[in-house]
Amino acid sequence: MFDKTFQNELSEFLQELHDQGLYKQERILEGPQSSVIEVSGKKVLNFCANNYLGLSNHPEVIAASAKTMQEWGFGLSSVRFICGTQTIHKQLENRLSTYLGMEDTLLFSSCFDANAAVFDPLLDERDAIVSDALNHASIIDGVRLCKAKRFRYAHSDMEELRLCLEDAKSSRRRLIVTDGVFSMDGDIAKLGEICDLAEAYNALVLVDDSHATGYIGETGRGSIEHCGVGHRIDIITTTFGKALGGASGGCISGKKEIIELLRQRARPYLFSNTLAPAIVGGTLQVLDMVEKENPYRKKTMQNAHLFRKMMTASGFDLVPGDTAIVPVMLYDEKKAVAMADALLEEGIYVIGFSFPVVPKGQARIRVQLSALHTTEDIEAAVQAFIRVRG
Repeated sequence: MFDKTFQNELSEFLQELHDQGLYKQERILEGPQSSVIEVSGKKVLNFCANNYLGLSNHPEVIAASAKTMQEWGFGLSSVRFICGTQTIHKQLENRLSTYLGMEDTLLFSSCFDANAAVFDPLLDERDAIVSDALNHASIIDGVRLCKAKRFRYAHSDMEELRLCLEDAKSSRRRLIVTDGVFSMDGDIAKLGEICDLAEAYNALVLVDDSHATGYIGETGRGSIEHCGVGHRIDIITTTFGKALGGASGGCISGKKEIIELLRQRARPYLFSNTLAPAIVGGTLQVLDMVEKENPYRKKTMQNAHLFRKMMTASGFDLVPGDTAIVPVMLYDEKKAVAMADALLEEGIYVIGFSFPVVPKGQARIRVQLSALHTTEDIEAAVQAFIRVRG
């Protein structure tokens, strides 16, 4: 029963979040996603979307999505194994397998669902999962659903990873799981060294490449391509909700036997509605675009390098990295929220990140660059940071 006592407890907790600078206020966009968006009747430059390639509102993607919906319907009202599999779903799975360099692929409504699905069917109490301390929340939740023993190594600490693998030697199977690009720090996992350790300890490797697929690597095929370990990775999870169009949907891609087992036993796959046709059509169009030349990738990285160079020269504390994610470190939760609000007044849309999204004392403003940003946009953002720094 929702009584007055419970109501008061919740109200007090929410007020504490406000007081600590941890309350997350949703801002309302009054138009489509782009490098320029409208908020509260004001046009501002958007520097905090995962729209790395700038394709979220691309006319060719919108047209392909609309055409697919006209041909294949709005939704399937079913899960895949009942009556929810269309030709286009198999087409997208095959295209993704080729694009990611894997044997087979399974579609999900999000990468969060993919990470919730992947561990439990493969591993049980006889097995071990070894996870980077800064892995995405969806990986943490997916691991919690699995009965395998859990080991966590300090972020990108290869010696600690080795010690975890040593401790897990008696397990039947060992699985190392890591983000490819870490969402809050923007650094790339040491996949070469991880694969070396995996081979030494007979472990599987799973990479969540959500913040890399589409723009990291020479042809945009992610951190696996960037690190040159494509043939050494057993499982990839990734999203279509960032660089690949920015809508929704995700997948697990990997060895065919692993994917077939997940097709039979992965609960978020078996008990969730099929990915909507419009998302499938839009994602297929994005793959057409990025497989041809992908000029967007080069522009994204140029923009990231320019912003990082200018911010460093202006004395800001940045987390080192070579991706489109540039964290501006402030360390204080209230300061991060206040600076983000001040930047919005200056016409720059960013968000202050604090606990539990990042560890306490590690508050920051995460700036994300897009292929749509111009040099003038970046200069305006840097000057705004300088003005509100105080």
